[in-house]
Amino acid sequence: MLGLSLLQGLLGGASGSLVGFTLGLVGGGGSILAVPLLVYLVGVSNPHLAIGTSAVAVTANAVASLAGHARAGNVRWPCALVFATAGVAGALVGSALGRRVDGDALLAAFAVLMVVVAVLMLRRRDPAQDRRVRLNRGNAPALLGTGLAAGALSGFFGIGGGFLVVPGLILATGMPMLQAVGTSLVAVTAFGLATAGSYAASGLVDWPLAAVFVGGGILGSLAGARLAGGLAARRGALTRVFAGLIILVAAYMFARSLGLIG
Repeated sequence: MLGLSLLQGLLGGASGSLVGFTLGLVGGGGSILAVPLLVYLVGVSNPHLAIGTSAVAVTANAVASLAGHARAGNVRWPCALVFATAGVAGALVGSALGRRVDGDALLAAFAVLMVVVAVLMLRRRDPAQDRRVRLNRGNAPALLGTGLAAGALSGFFGIGGGFLVVPGLILATGMPMLQAVGTSLVAVTAFGLATAGSYAASGLVDWPLAAVFVGGGILGSLAGARLAGGLAARRGALTRVFAGLIILVAAYMFARSLGLIG
């Protein structure tokens, strides 16, 4: 995209608000929404350009959401740093591989992965929200392994990775959903920086569109983080919202790929 039209700017800002809202609410879903929104709504024709632009925007929005969750005490920093460190290494390798794959095939594989993650989330029982998780010798290896895997997938699909990080953190440590949401944003920020840097170096970022997207996202992230605290009081509600969001977007992407909708 050589320049933003007024309509594209408005659509980009609205899309950013929705992405920021989901990041603040469930710690993930940002890039799950950002890539299809940029491709199908805003009109970015090159999927790789959409992926690179979304990586920049989602990273900035994740920082805004992280600030809100950190103030609320929802971030388990030691666990987050171990997970993010392993994940950044994986993200750098994954992004290099992802740029070599056909864009349409990448989006189709993305939709399949979304459904798998959503089903796994729905099958899992959410622990009590007041359970405090700490880094220890028992969960450190699991954090390293799941962090590496989530980072590689994040880089390959060009996503912030929150929808992978949240279940990864829960699997590795058993932390409650709200803590996983807050903690995941540290890794989302780190993964996003690695992926965005890789795509930017290849010239695959639309910077004006990314700026508009970020502006809308900051507003949305503040509202999402506030609502997350309220939903967490209803056991399992946040998990169901998260999984439902993923399934809806995956269904849309499948319909587009089959030509059922224009």
